[in-house]
Amino acid sequence: QVQLVESGGGLVQAGGSLRLSCAASGTTWYINLMGWYRRAPGKQRELVATITGGGSTNYADSVKGRFTVSRDNAKNTVYLEMNSVKPEDTAVYYCHAQSVTMPRTDYWGQGTQVTVSS
Repeated sequence: QVQLVESGGGLVQAGGSLRLSCAASGTTWYINLMGWYRRAPGKQRELVATITGGGSTNYADSVKGRFTVSRDNAKNTVYLEMNSVKPEDTAVYYCHAQSVTMPRTDYWGQGTQVTVSS
């Protein structure tokens, strides 16, 4: 089992910055893909950014150029640096991790609220 604990959410003004962190614990040796998803009010959960153990990244078009995902494999921690935030970035942000073993297993954090004021 893998446990994910997010931190760093809060209230930020439009144009500002925020950094989210997610620490993984438990059986982390079989985790490769980690990343962030978000769910805005009244909307479905959507991918924000992912990063593999080797450092390959993937971003939603809506955050490209503004958000940066990174990870510290030694600390089993993934980060999301959010810059130039917009009110539409307001959502609950969830940390995600996926095993490399088959069948793939998905793990989720409890979520952290990010609110961007205009």
